[in-house]
This record gives sequence, C-alpha cells and structure tokens, in this order.
Amino acid sequence: MYKGQSGMWSWLFHRISGLGILLFLFIHIVDVSMLSFGPDVYNQSVTLFDYWIVRLLSLSLVVAVLYHAFNGVRIMAIDFWRKGSRYQRAMFGAVLVLTLVVFIPVAYIIMLPALHWLTQMPHSTAGH
Repeated sequence: MYKGQSGMWSWLFHRISGLGILLFLFIHIVDVSMLSFGPDVYNQSVTLFDYWIVRLLSLSLVVAVLYHAFNGVRIMAIDFWRKGSRYQRAMFGAVLVLTLVVFIPVAYIIMLPALHWLTQMPHSTAGH
C-alpha cells in the first residue's frame, strides 16, 4: 500500500487525467458531428468556445494532457531504467514542476481572449 506517498498520488492523478482526456474525446466527437447538421449549426456550436467557463474547461484538458504525458514518461523510466524506482519520488516532483511550467504560458494564451468577456456575452461568429 502506498499510504499517501508520491506513488499513490501519481497513480491517482494519472487515472483521473486519463479519464478527463477520454471525456474530452467524447465531447470532441459530438462537436465534430455538428458538421452533419450544416455549417450554421456547427458555427453556432463553436461559439460556445468563446465563453470563459468553456475556456477553463479547455485549461483542465491542457493540464490533464500535460500531466498524463509527463507522468507516462516517468512510468516508462521506472519500468525500463534499472535505478528508476529509486528516483520515482524525485521524478514525480519533476513531473509536477514540468506540468506547471508548461501550463502557465498556455493558460495565459488560452484565457487572454476571454478576460474582457468575463462580464459580457460572447459575440456570434456565425457566418464569418
């Protein structure tokens, strides 16, 4: 049993991030399927991405993908490097730091267009 050590948290976050990515895949399939209803319906559905709350959900996807990818590399290092298990705690810390370092500029880029929309409704981009 891990009993609250870094291995347990790494395992738990890896599973949660994987489920979040799977959920996004289903949402993406629905989003793309809107094309079958015509360009107007698709363009109206895409305007949902202008809302700041949807941008926050996009940020959660970004952090899930980053963590899942970096932690996957950590897991491979533990599996294929003879000394990997000795450094698993340090590598978990590195995964968290790398995730944050890459996430912060991406979060700024994603949220910047939405910052002035916190108090306004997004405009319709249908037909553009």
